[in-house]
Amino acid sequence: MKIRPLGRTGLQVSELALGGLFVSKHGGEFEQGKAAILRALELGVNYIDTAPTYADSEEVLGRALEDVTQPFILSTKLGGRPQPFMPQDKACLMQSVEESLRLLKRDYIDLLMIHEPDRPGQYDWWADTEHYHGPVLEVLDDLKQAGIVGHIGIGGTTAYEMANLIRTGKFDVVLTAFNYSLLWREAERVVLPAAREQHMGIIVGSPLQQGALARRYDDEVRSGAKWLSPPRRAQLQALYNFLDEIAIPLPELGLRFVISNPDISCVLMGARSPQEVEQNMQAVEKGHLPPDILHRLDEIAATVPFRPFDEPAGLPLAGNYRGPGMMR
Repeated sequence: MKIRPLGRTGLQVSELALGGLFVSKHGGEFEQGKAAILRALELGVNYIDTAPTYADSEEVLGRALEDVTQPFILSTKLGGRPQPFMPQDKACLMQSVEESLRLLKRDYIDLLMIHEPDRPGQYDWWADTEHYHGPVLEVLDDLKQAGIVGHIGIGGTTAYEMANLIRTGKFDVVLTAFNYSLLWREAERVVLPAAREQHMGIIVGSPLQQGALARRYDDEVRSGAKWLSPPRRAQLQALYNFLDEIAIPLPELGLRFVISNPDISCVLMGARSPQEVEQNMQAVEKGHLPPDILHRLDEIAATVPFRPFDEPAGLPLAGNYRGPGMMR
C-alpha cells in the first residue's frame, strides 16, 4: 500500500483509507464490520474516518480496534451529538468529544473535523458567518493545547462554500464528499485549488457516489429512472460505452481516477465486508490511470459540468426514487 503526506500535518496516510459509515449497523452486523476493519489494517490501510452521525460506527471501531497494536490514524468529527445539538455551546461540544473518546476507547484523536461547517442550515457553527468565528474553534484549540487532539479539519459536501472555509487557513485537513469522482468534478474548480494553496491534506469521500458508480445500471440509464435528466443519462451511457472499450470495472475505474490525482492524500472506501475491502485494495494496487484514459474521462465529465437541478448528491439509481419528494 502506497502512502502519501496528509498535507502539512506531518502524518503519512495510506492512499486507500476506510470510511466508517458502512462498518456500522448501516452495513451489517458487528462481526462483519470488525472483520472488514481488521482486514483493511492487515492489507496496509492506516487511516480510518468516522463520525458521531454514522450510526454506531464509533462504537464498532472502538470495540474492533481495542486490541490492535499496529499504528493507525483515526479521525472523527463534531456534529449532531448530543441531542439537542447546540453547536454554539462549548459544554455541548466537549460532551460530544468525550463521548467519542469513550466509544472509540481512546484518550487521543489524531484528527478531529467539524462536520458540515459549510451548511448553516444543518449546523449553526458560526457566531460570525463572514469570518467563520465560533465557540467550536475555541474548543478545538483547547483540545489541541491539552494534547487530546492532534490536528483539526473540516468535512463537508459543498463545492464553493467549503473553499471559503479552507482559505481562512484555520484547518489542517479537508474532507470533500460527493464533489470529486468520475463524473462529479466541481471540487476541481475551487476546493482542491484552495486546499493546495493552504498545504492542507485532502481526503476524498464518496468516490463512487454512494453506489451510483459502484456498478452499472444499464437498464435504468437506457429506459428507466424517468426523473434522470437527459444530459446525465447521456453522460452515463457514454461512460458505460467507454467501459466496454477499456474493459475496466466501474468501481475500479472510480477509485483509480481519484488516486491518479497527486494532490489527493487519500480516498475513503465505503467497504462493509472483508471481501469488499479486498476488491478495493486490488483496484488501487493497479495504480494510476494512463493519461489517455484520464483524458477521455475528462471529456465525458465535461458534458455535464454541473449537477442538474434537483439531482440528489448520491444518484439513487438502485432505489425507488421518483424525483424530489417522491420516494416510494
